[in-house]
Amino acid sequence: MILSRILEEKLGSLYRAGGRIVGGVYLGRGQEAFSAAAGNNLRYGKDVYGPLIRDQAGRIAYGEPLLDTLRTYLGVVTGPMRGRDGNIHRGRPKDGYMAMISHLGSLLSVVAGALFARRLRGTLEDSVGATSIGDGGTSTGAFHEGLNMAAVEKLPLVVSIANNQFAYSTPTTRQYACEDLVDRAIGYGVEGYSVDGTDLLACVATFRTAFARARAGHGPQLVVGRLLRLGGHGEHDDASYIPDSAKHKHEARDCIEVAKKQALEFNWATEADFRTWEEEARRDVDAAQAIASKEPTPDPYRETWHALSTSELVEGQHG
Repeated sequence: MILSRILEEKLGSLYRAGGRIVGGVYLGRGQEAFSAAAGNNLRYGKDVYGPLIRDQAGRIAYGEPLLDTLRTYLGVVTGPMRGRDGNIHRGRPKDGYMAMISHLGSLLSVVAGALFARRLRGTLEDSVGATSIGDGGTSTGAFHEGLNMAAVEKLPLVVSIANNQFAYSTPTTRQYACEDLVDRAIGYGVEGYSVDGTDLLACVATFRTAFARARAGHGPQLVVGRLLRLGGHGEHDDASYIPDSAKHKHEARDCIEVAKKQALEFNWATEADFRTWEEEARRDVDAAQAIASKEPTPDPYRETWHALSTSELVEGQHG
């Protein structure tokens, strides 16, 4: 969580400085506990993971190298997308790490399809899939189709919904009519959980149960985290549409501050430990930025101009 926050602070500062990051920067500030708790249950290269735009903490917990993040944002050829697509559209499908799709809901079908393919090939074993979506994305047809298919096939899939109160600028009152998004789990015939997304311990316990149930053959698990996006939709958005009253609700707590209080209260760490972790994270982020900043961007005269779907690109290879 700390590493994710510091990495994203760096990305935000690079974006505001201008000149190097092309495209948007979308940060997960306030969603780190919910995202990291999910990613921590996954095994890189064994499970299937399709994160969303605010899942930097989950990506790190899953095992994504810092260099992959910075290389993608800085658009250099050594990144997993070879500098062709910036920011959050990155992955290594060969390892079960799916590149995000901006058409919300579509990634659910991709992860479910990967699990289904493994079952047909006889290679599913105890692997599990996980993907994320926001409250707004649950209103899409793609979300319904993907989750319905996963439920019918009882696939080992964990779907986390970060209910951050706003689908870009649209409040939840204009998004859905049920009391809680977790109520939809009954309609799909899957197991559902509602958790305080600002509480790291609660998130860890909930996702641990959900992943264990999925691996044990109980089919898709739906986890809804109640929280507030602590910023705009992206760094280009000042979030002026979020009322002050929302910023003082329980969901507006900074999950990192909550986790720190929990760690100090239970004597799991000291203030000095946190300072050390923050210093280490800054050194690691600065080192990765220094490497990526010196690497070349794509040369249009040397590119082979494959389509995005070619295996050369989607497997993160470059040459």
